[in-house]
Amino acid sequence: MISYAPLWKLLIDRKIKKMEFVNISGISISVLGRLGNDKSVSMDTMEKICLALDCKIEDVVEIKKGI
Repeated sequence: MISYAPLWKLLIDRKIKKMEFVNISGISISVLGRLGNDKSVSMDTMEKICLALDCKIEDVVEIKKGI
């Protein structure tokens, strides 16, 4: 199962609100919803997120086994 828990922790640590995150990353509200529900998103979306937050993919997503 994909989890974006690291992304939410990163945003909290950097004191970035969700709407600010949407604005700086260029993702849509619907993509934000997919992230919030741990649904898959495109690699293009992951690239936008990582570039906006200056981080690596493993800083925003994790794979949980057996769930």
